[in-house]
Amino acid sequence: MRNLKVAATIVFMIDQKLKKRAVHRAKILEGQMRGLTRAIEGETYCIDLIRHSLSMQKALSSLNGLLLEQHLRRHVKYQMKQTKSEEKAIKELLEVFELHNK
Repeated sequence: MRNLKVAATIVFMIDQKLKKRAVHRAKILEGQMRGLTRAIEGETYCIDLIRHSLSMQKALSSLNGLLLEQHLRRHVKYQMKQTKSEEKAIKELLEVFELHNK
């Protein structure tokens, strides 16, 4: 695990297994985006472009799940133990939930 500074003086550890999985998925998405761009430039059949795009959305959703897991396991767990940070944790999670549902 490695230190990650968050806020003023709070230091959290990043779960290296989750980090490795998240970086791997982000790289897959990066490759998928390049492939989609080439397919659009090559005027690939629209339905195939949509399938490719939907596949990317699923991969992005999976990445979001990993990032959320990291946040819950490290930051929220700590914030919920701190009286002054509890409300901040709740607001952040509600904000992300609202963004997800738009």
